[in-house]
Amino acid sequence: MSKVRELAKMIDHSILQPTMTDEDLLRECKTAMKYNVASVCVKPYAVKQAVEILKGSDVMAGCVIGFPHGNSSTKVKVFEAEQACRDGAVELDMVINIGKALGGDWDYVENEIRAVTEICHRNTAIVKVIFETDYVTRKEDKIRLCEICTGAGADFVKTSTGYGFVKQSDGSYNYTGATVEDVKLMRKYCGPKVQVKCAGGVRTLDDLLKMKEAGASRSGATTTSAILEEAMKRFGE
Repeated sequence: MSKVRELAKMIDHSILQPTMTDEDLLRECKTAMKYNVASVCVKPYAVKQAVEILKGSDVMAGCVIGFPHGNSSTKVKVFEAEQACRDGAVELDMVINIGKALGGDWDYVENEIRAVTEICHRNTAIVKVIFETDYVTRKEDKIRLCEICTGAGADFVKTSTGYGFVKQSDGSYNYTGATVEDVKLMRKYCGPKVQVKCAGGVRTLDDLLKMKEAGASRSGATTTSAILEEAMKRFGE
């Protein structure tokens, strides 16, 4: 596999902005197919449309669950996951219940992750569990989540949604998203069958390469074109 193709197959092209229209969805799915990335990650209502657009390509259809803040009940997340699978999604990115994790209610967190993982696997889909590391900041909590995801059989752990906005000292809102340190931690404390996905703030080829070196095998991206055009220039392919 060429270097550029290898990098393209790390990317889940993100089509999640609240203002995205059907026209935007079509354009971004075509971008994903142009560069032959791993998947597109779309909003739940758009799964059927994405599957139809991507038909005949090697790009998979993915979907978010409980996005972006993870506040739905477990039953709703399970229902949403099952519906997404019925609509054709084969990769599902679920947001944990962040408040329960911060409060230390690990039984709730584990039961929810296990329930969504089971429904995904029953439908031959894979699940990526989003920690939202801008909110879940304590190292011990991230380690515990890695252990829970490993035990529950999750396919991936994922750093962020890209929508974990935190109020700054000047009153504005921003987020950090994926960091090399978090990717390394997640790779270290997850079992060998669990892969790591970085997301949020991975905007350049150098960002992607750093995350790959740290242990990520997938990355969310909105700047897919810029990343892969730079890769083609740099690696001569």
